[in-house]
Amino acid sequence: MIFLELVLQNFGPYADRQVINLNPRIDDDNIRPIILLGGMNGGGKTTLMDAIRLALYGPRAQCSTRGNLSYNDFLNQCVNNKADPINKTRIELVFEHIEDDKPIKYRIVRTWEKNPKDGKDSLGILGDDETWPQSLANIWDEYIENILPLGISNLFLFDGEQVKELAEQETPPSVVVDAINALLGLELADKLAVDLEILVNRKKKESADTQDLAKLEELENRLRQQLENQVAKNQELENLEDSLKDLQLKNEEAVNKYIAEGGKIAAERSKLDTQKENQVKNIENVRQELCELAEDILPLALIPNLLSQIQTQGEKELKFQQVQLAKDILISRDERLIKLLNQLHLELEKINNIQTFLSEDIDNLYAGNSATETTWLNADEESLSLLDNVIYRLQAAQNNAYKKLLELENYQEEILTVERQIQTAAAPEEYLKLQKAREKAQAEFTKANTKVELLNRSLTELATTIIQTKKELNNYTSENLKYQSNEHLINAATKVQNTLKLFREKLTLRKLNKLEEEVKNCFLYLLHKSDLVHRIAIDAKTFGLSLYDLNGKPVPKHRLSAGEKQLLAIAFLWGLAKVSGKRLPIAIDTPLGRLDSSHRNNLVERYFPAASHQVILLSTDTEISKSEYQTLKETEAIAREYLLEYNSSTRETTIKDGYFW
Repeated sequence: MIFLELVLQNFGPYADRQVINLNPRIDDDNIRPIILLGGMNGGGKTTLMDAIRLALYGPRAQCSTRGNLSYNDFLNQCVNNKADPINKTRIELVFEHIEDDKPIKYRIVRTWEKNPKDGKDSLGILGDDETWPQSLANIWDEYIENILPLGISNLFLFDGEQVKELAEQETPPSVVVDAINALLGLELADKLAVDLEILVNRKKKESADTQDLAKLEELENRLRQQLENQVAKNQELENLEDSLKDLQLKNEEAVNKYIAEGGKIAAERSKLDTQKENQVKNIENVRQELCELAEDILPLALIPNLLSQIQTQGEKELKFQQVQLAKDILISRDERLIKLLNQLHLELEKINNIQTFLSEDIDNLYAGNSATETTWLNADEESLSLLDNVIYRLQAAQNNAYKKLLELENYQEEILTVERQIQTAAAPEEYLKLQKAREKAQAEFTKANTKVELLNRSLTELATTIIQTKKELNNYTSENLKYQSNEHLINAATKVQNTLKLFREKLTLRKLNKLEEEVKNCFLYLLHKSDLVHRIAIDAKTFGLSLYDLNGKPVPKHRLSAGEKQLLAIAFLWGLAKVSGKRLPIAIDTPLGRLDSSHRNNLVERYFPAASHQVILLSTDTEISKSEYQTLKETEAIAREYLLEYNSSTRETTIKDGYFW
């Protein structure tokens, strides 16, 4: 944005029609940023600033002489005292703005006459083609907010008094704070939060009568109290859960220590003693059973070979007896057969042959069972059967004894294990300490856990109560207060407000970090003393400045000279303008008030030529004196210069080309 021309007609001390060319372009290739306007105090410099503000913002303009006046009274005050009533007061401001990558010119025209009927001025907007797009005039306030928002205009259109006030106060004045909020986007967030609150309240109350409002207010207060209680309980629950985690760790540590140092075994000592006694009894029972086996047949297990020999010998003798008995029967039969054959009168030779065959056959059959072996048992079949039974019982007794021996060994191993556990148990005194520590930790954990459970239950009940209260609130009155249809809007508005709060905090921190760096760089550049300040911090709430040296120690503002304070204030405004990201002209009224020569030179050489692409300076002859003027001329920073000549007799100001020298 660039201001190209300012036209004043019968405005304040400016009689008739007077035109100021503000274009910083000398030609297409030569651009110089500074437009210098000189004038004595009371000569109309501040009036020019007011004219620019009035042209841009109309009734919203923050003009220096308006105070608490209504817009109608302020317009009457601005009319030149000697102007012909027929001629209207007129302000025109021409500026150029980039739209769609193309430069577009607009001429803002505001006219009014003294004591206007409607108390307003007439606004017209001329475009490039000198037409009057009435639609733009109707939305001018919204349009200019996109180019140069009113909230940040004080960062670009300011005066020496503003710098003086900013330099002397610990925290910025309200006008600068408002500009910072607008710059950081906080103003929109706050306004949106307020608008949402108004919308929600309007939706709640739009259909309620007097009685309904009283009941509605009671319900709202109850719901508010319940919600506050819910927030408090949630905070308490969060704290309790953190404490519960610590107590759980302590309880686990106490239990682990109790177990590691024998506390658990000591607590189970009586149980271990009982186990040992039981195992001892089992051993005694097994030994008794072994004794009973030893009193019976088990000792025969000492002569297993002898029993096997007896069994074998008995079987042999029994077999021999059976063979002998069978032989006697066969001999008797053979004798009967020979006798029969003799009775049959067979030949004697054949009978002898048969008798010889039978005799030899018997000898052959029993040749292997001769009576040469000694028989000393003379055991009968019954005795051998008894012997077999004894051997069978002996084997069973041996198996049973083996099992009992295994049981005895197992019981003895178990006793050894129990005795080892008993030996590792803590001493009675240590055990009592471990037990008390464990019980104390467990009691504290249980108590805290109970509180958490009770608080969770209370929160659940409170949530149910809140839902019920909201339901009662939404369903109240015959018209239902339109909450059924507005419920989504109200809930969404609450979520948006919470999001806006978080957004505002994060946006503030991010913007302030960048702003701090810009202000520091601007201050050091203007001061030309790099060892004074190493870091500048800006408070996120008050926007007050804090200075720190290379060692990180605070630098009190009272240590700064008056000139350094003013340079810091200008650096603050300059940094804000840079952070805004907007390419806007800067107008400064009384720019060098109460600065010494070195600080003046710093501003003249470093700030004015670099503050913006267009810098309008409204100065007296003592602020930008001949030497400063020559410096600006030599650096080719001045594009145009004007002198505001004030005639005290006519109380009028005339604008002429040139400066004081």
